[in-house]
Formats: sequence, C-alpha cells, structure tokens
Amino acid sequence: MTVEFEECVKDSPRFRATIDEVETDVVEIEAKLDKLVKLCSGMVEAGKAYVSTSRLFVSGVRDLSQQCQGDTVISECLQRFADSLQEVVNYHMILFDQAQRSVRQQLHNFVKEDVRKFKETKKQFDKVREDLELSLVRNAQAPRHRPHEVEEATGALTLTRKCFRHLALDYVLQINVLQAKKKFEILDSMLSFMHAQSSFFQQGYSLLHQLDPYMKKLAAELDQLVIDSAVEKREMERKHAAIQQGRVPSLQDFSYDESKVEFDVDAPSGVVMEGYLFKRASNAFKTWNRRWFSIQNSQLVYQKKLKDALTVVVDDLRLCSVKPCEDIERRFCFEVVSPTKSCMLQADSEKLRQAWVQAVQASIASAYRESPDSCYSERLERTASPSTSSIDSATDPRERGVKGESVLQRVQSVAGNSQCGDCGQSDPRWASINLGVLLCIECSGIHRSLGVHCSKVRSLTLDSWEPELLKLMCELGNRAVNQIYEAQCEGPGSRKPTASSPRQDKEAWIKDKYVEKKFLRKAPMAPALEAPRRWRAQKCPRPHSSPRVPTARRKVRLEPVLPCVAALSSVGTLDRKFRRDSLFCPDELDSLFSYFDAGAAGAGPRSLSSDSGLGGSSDGSSDVLAFGSGSVVDSVTEEEGAESEESSGEADGDTEAEAWGLADVRELHPGLLAHRAARARDLPALAAALAHGAEVNWADAEDEGKTPLVQAVLGGSLIVCEFLLQNGADVNQRDSRGRAPLHHATLLGRTGQVCLFLKRGADQHALDQEQRDPLAIAVQAANADIVTLLRLARMAEEMREAEAAPGPPGALAGSSPTELQFRRCIQEFISLHLEES
Repeated sequence: MTVEFEECVKDSPRFRATIDEVETDVVEIEAKLDKLVKLCSGMVEAGKAYVSTSRLFVSGVRDLSQQCQGDTVISECLQRFADSLQEVVNYHMILFDQAQRSVRQQLHNFVKEDVRKFKETKKQFDKVREDLELSLVRNAQAPRHRPHEVEEATGALTLTRKCFRHLALDYVLQINVLQAKKKFEILDSMLSFMHAQSSFFQQGYSLLHQLDPYMKKLAAELDQLVIDSAVEKREMERKHAAIQQGRVPSLQDFSYDESKVEFDVDAPSGVVMEGYLFKRASNAFKTWNRRWFSIQNSQLVYQKKLKDALTVVVDDLRLCSVKPCEDIERRFCFEVVSPTKSCMLQADSEKLRQAWVQAVQASIASAYRESPDSCYSERLERTASPSTSSIDSATDPRERGVKGESVLQRVQSVAGNSQCGDCGQSDPRWASINLGVLLCIECSGIHRSLGVHCSKVRSLTLDSWEPELLKLMCELGNRAVNQIYEAQCEGPGSRKPTASSPRQDKEAWIKDKYVEKKFLRKAPMAPALEAPRRWRAQKCPRPHSSPRVPTARRKVRLEPVLPCVAALSSVGTLDRKFRRDSLFCPDELDSLFSYFDAGAAGAGPRSLSSDSGLGGSSDGSSDVLAFGSGSVVDSVTEEEGAESEESSGEADGDTEAEAWGLADVRELHPGLLAHRAARARDLPALAAALAHGAEVNWADAEDEGKTPLVQAVLGGSLIVCEFLLQNGADVNQRDSRGRAPLHHATLLGRTGQVCLFLKRGADQHALDQEQRDPLAIAVQAANADIVTLLRLARMAEEMREAEAAPGPPGALAGSSPTELQFRRCIQEFISLHLEES
C-alpha cells in the first residue's frame, strides 16, 4: 500500500485512515514474521539434531563394516553405503545452514531493523500530531482583545504545522520504503530457501544415481544369495538326516552306535583320534575335569577351549603304556603311564574306552616304526586342519538330485511349461503354486516381491513337493494360465517382455498382468439368473461296495446350471483300478478303536466293529452331479453318508461332464462361476473366475451358503480343493447348516479330501446344526477309513496336548512318533487317491 505525499500535506481524514491501516498492517506482518522466524529456528534445530543422529548412524554402519572385514561383499557394501549416507548428511547440513541464513537471519534483520525504525518514526509522528492539535486549540481560544496572546498562538501554530508537515513527509517516505522492502525481503528469503532445496535434491539425486548400478548389481547378487541359501539349507538338512541315521562314519557316536568307533593312525591331518575324556587332577582333592583330548604327532594332548594352548600329557608315546583300570570306583577308566607320571582318564562308555586304549597302542606302534628322531623333530603345532569329528558331506546327494529332476521334468512336460510364463526364458525352475505357472529366476524374484497374497513362489529343484501340489501344477500350466491372464494383450503399450528385456520391463509387465489384471478379457458380466437354467445328471455305479443296511428313501434335489458357451477342455472317462476298501487291516482297526471305547460307549452303537460294516463302504450306487446341458441332475443329499462315493474321494465310474471354458466369464458372475467350476472340477474355469475377482470364500446364499471349497468337495476333486486352499480358501468356513468342508467330505466319504483338510488344520470338533461332528457322521455312515483317520487325528491331538506341544487344534505340528505316523498315514491316503484319480 502506497501513501500519497499530497495527502500528508493536507492532513485529511483519508490520510489519517490510510496511516492507521498501514500501521495495523505493519503490526500484523511483524507478528507473522516473528512466528515464521521462530518456526524456522525450530526447524533448523530439529534438522541439526537429525544430522547429529544421522552421523551416529553412519558411524554405526562404519563400525559394522569394520566388524565384517572378513566378508568382502558385506564390508564393501557397508562402506560404500556409509560414504553415500555421509554425503547425504552433509547435504542436509548445507540445507539447514541455507535455511538459517536465508529465512531466519534475513527476516529477523528485517523485523529488528526496518520495522523497528518504522515504529520509532511513528512515535515521533504521533507526538508532533498531538502538538499540532494543541496549537490549533490554543490558536482558536486566543481572545480578540489580547493581541499579544493572539500573536504568540499564531506563531506557535505556524511552527508546529511546519514541523508536522516535514515529519509527515518523512513518515510517508518511511512507510513507502518499508512496504517495498517488505516485498523484497520476503520473496528474496523464500527464493533463496527454495534454491537451497533444489540444490539439495539435485545433489542427492546425482549421488544416488551414481550408486544405482551398484545397487542393482547388489540386488542381483541377493537373488542369487537366496538360491544359495536355499541350497545350503537343503544340504544342511541332508547332513542332519544323515547324521541322525548314522550314515556319516566320523559321527557314528552321534547315533550312539559306539561299536563302530574307529581311529586312523595314518590320518592326513595327523590326528589319530580325538574326543572328550574326564581327567583326574593331581591335586589333593583328585577332582575330575572334562577336556578335549587328541592323539597327534605321537603325543597325547588336551585343551579346554580352542583359544587355549595345547597341554601335553605324554610328550613321546614310545615311552608310555596304557591299561584299563578296574580297581577304582568310576567306570570306563584307563591309565596312561609314562616314566615320570601317570594320567587317569575316563571315557563315556566301554566301547569308547576300548577305542582309546587301542588308539594309544596303535600310535605307540606307529611311533616305533618311524625313525628314532622323527617324533622329536616334529613340534606340536595347532593347525587349521579339519577335525575328524567335524560334520562332513559323506552322504551322496544324488537321491535329492534325482527327486528334484523328477519334479522338474514332470512339471516342465506340461504344455507351455518349457519356457517362463512371463518372459519366455527357457528351462524355468521356479513356480507360482497358487497361480500354476512356471517362472525363470528373475521373474520369480519379481513375483516374490508382490507378496504371498498374490503369488507364492517355490523352487522346483530346491524345495520339497507334496504329491497333491505337484499334480496341481501338472493340471494347469503356462499355456492355460496365460490364456486367462493374457487374453487381451495386443493393445499398444502391452508388449510382452522377452528373456533379454530389462528387469524394469518385466516387473511392469508382471504387475500389469497379475496385480492390475489389465490383459483379462473385458467382457460384460451377464446376470447369472437371466440365462436359461438347465440340468444334467448321471448315476454312476460304485464298484467293490460292501453290503450294508438299507437306508431311508433317497432324496433328490435338482441343481440349476447355466449353459457353457465354450469349453477349454473336456472330461474323459476315468478307468478305476481295483483296490481294497481300506488301508487298515482289521487288527489295526480293533487296536485303534479300543483306544476310544471308554469315551465312545454312549456315543453310538457298539456294533461298529471290524465285522459290523466299518470295513465296508457305501451301497451299490452313487449319484454324481455334473454341469452342462441336456438332462436333469440327480443330486446326492448329504443327510445320508450312504450315498457317498468311495472313500478315495473322486467320482467313480464313467462320469461325463462338459468342462467350463474361459468364455463362461462372459456369462456368469465370477462368484457363481467359481462355484460351478469347482463343482465341475474345471481348474481353468476356476482360475478364470478367481482372476476376474471371484471371492475364494464367497458363500452362495441361494445354495445354503456353500463356498467354492464345499462345491469342490461335492464335485469330488482333491486337486480343486488344493487349488482353492492355495488361494486362501478357509478350511473351517461353514454353510447355513453349520457344516464345514470336513463335514461334507465325511458325509460323502471323500477320504482323500478328509486327509487334505486334516493336513490343513481343519477343526474336527466343530458341530453342525444337528450337533454332529465329523467323527459322529463317519461312524453313522460306517466309513472305516475316515473313522480311523479322525480317531488317529484325535489321538495325535490328545498326545500333543499331553506333551504341551504348541499348535492349534487339528494342525499337523510336532515331531513325536504319533504325529509322524499320522502324517505318513494321511500322505499315503492322499497319494493313493491321486494315483487312482
């Protein structure tokens, strides 16, 4: 705001109003600037504290680098990062100095100098203006008949008015200068601060840009390190198993098989034998101390710690003798006698004592065979040679290699699996088990960064593979999955990367493909109930069924199904091989059932023995629900376990069903498509439904709240159940009748699925609306295999609780013999089911 000089001469009300407005503005701007200066001071102080703490952090990184000097990779990495961080800290310090100079100091000077000068001028102006007011009043009050007073008042008024006008001009000048300088000071200080910010970020970008190639190289090395760590872990697990099984010659004592304790006089390391022995001290108390003894270089020596010097018990074994001691209270003792002293030693067992005595005797004989002066010319030195008791890799790694190669060959033989599903790299050795695709190592690293909720990565050669998971991978494959996730990838900007493409391109493609799902077929979803409903049924006879008590009249329910527009694959006829109805013999069943006789006496009929039908199965026929068009469905009701399929879990006989294709996505709601595909055992259609946003745990309110996992149970496919579980299906989610998937599998006699759910921690104590748990259902249905499995599971759970082993109820945790036997039993059922399906 500018004040005109003409107005100050007139001293008009406008001038005075303008002056008041300017003064108010100056007071407010002074308060704002003071606040900004204080905030800047606080920011600078906090920045200095941050810089100080950052320097301490960098110092800690340097200390860690010094500590890791033995590992050049870690030491070099930490040193380079510490140097870069130190530069960033220096840039921060420069930024805070610039902020202090440009904002804090400059604005502070403006407030303290220019604004203060303005205030002083204002005080003088106000005083002169008051004097002018008094002069005007006196001049007006001067009496006419007193010329002397009139002349004096007139002269005083003239002088005061002249002084006021001069000071008013100076005050207006001061106001205009302050207004102009205020604008300059504020803009200049903020511009300087923003230049400092720009310089800070440019310097930081330049520094980190120079470091970027090294960080990318380090990231690649870390990916390789993950692989090496997995290999090392598998190798150590193999060694651990070999040691426990006694396949490592140098560690036979680990398995307490002491009959194979050996010594080697001609060992390359010069150590004939070594191990812990108790040594009796020569003091008055004759105390016994445990020490590490070894026979090397014709000497008997011992030490307490590795850093301790070796203590020589016998300097020359040729001059000593050894004998067992049976006349003292302690067992397993022997004595080494030399011309000057004797040493009493104690082994841990008789076998070890004999081995030590024989080792000393053999070393004495070996020393005599050498030249007389050889043992004196050789001085005992501590070497870094490996100890004979160190863990070696004596076991042959071919077993693991053959198994890994078998998995690799089986999965790579699936259509499209000879190349990476995302970039086309040949010989992919990594897999995403919930998506069903094979990947190269670089793409697997990108998948791993997406999180397990999106992609679960596993190695085909380094990890162990369950049979059901292996078969799931063989059922899908890159070709089938890419037909879903790459259905529309011909547009601009959607060029699929190749094996030689940069990592950034691959990462962008994978995120667009699996996270953003940009390449799915964008077809409008038609309402599920608008399409004509059709049904289809086929009644499949059940082979090798045992006679049983007739049940009540069968209930039949018509299941509405939508038509398929196109099919990706077809379901062929399955030829079933004969097998016995149960994996358990009658003696095993009697033994297992007797464990629960006390508690189950009142729970059900006592006639359920090995002769009463538990060894048998369902009646002679079972209805199977299929989806397609052309006929009516006869659906099995679950109130009767008698109408279930055989205990292996898959549909028997010749079941014809039209598979669901990718075109179904256009016709069905994703949730409903997931239900239909799970029931029809169509993995590609189910994968398409999940890709299009189907909730894996979506409950169909029109079908008793059943989930896709329950539909998979009704369809009889263990592989579909495994696929849903890998994609986050809840194994304990219940329908409107209170039944979880385990209830349905028990009702239908799906032994393989029961095993799978128990393996995944299903709650077998859950009750449905009829207050029946899975065991009660299995007993009522007289299904011997499932009854036995559920009772085994309860037995393992009770023993685990008795042993206070952690883990939720039903989860296969722990390593007790009962747990391990239960796991093997479940895995055998699953494997048998997969072989027959």
